[in-house]
Amino acid sequence: MQIPVLVVDDMDDMRALVRLVVRTANEGIVVAGEAANGSEAIELADRLDPAVIVLDELMPGLGGLETARRILVRRPHQRIILFSAYLDDRIRDAARDLGITACLSKVDYESLPDIIRATAAG
Repeated sequence: MQIPVLVVDDMDDMRALVRLVVRTANEGIVVAGEAANGSEAIELADRLDPAVIVLDELMPGLGGLETARRILVRRPHQRIILFSAYLDDRIRDAARDLGITACLSKVDYESLPDIIRATAAG
């Protein structure tokens, strides 16, 4: 079973890191698409119908929390992982209140395949 993932991060190197970690894990997770900002993410979520969205918080324009809010209004069952270098209790609480499935610090990127699988499984 493949798990299609949409990767959203304004930094090219972070999107490349997620691709590499997913490919290295070789466990059925595929990067179905990538977005460099929140507006692209909203459009691609509708078009690609990913099982999981891996979403950065700090991006120019729409931040991750606002992007997640807009996606979840349109797609209430969408599973989202907030993947950020700047996670604190306020952001984690806001993410939980929005319905974001999981939060993961970018420092813990090696855990991403396990978190994606767990998130996809519900």
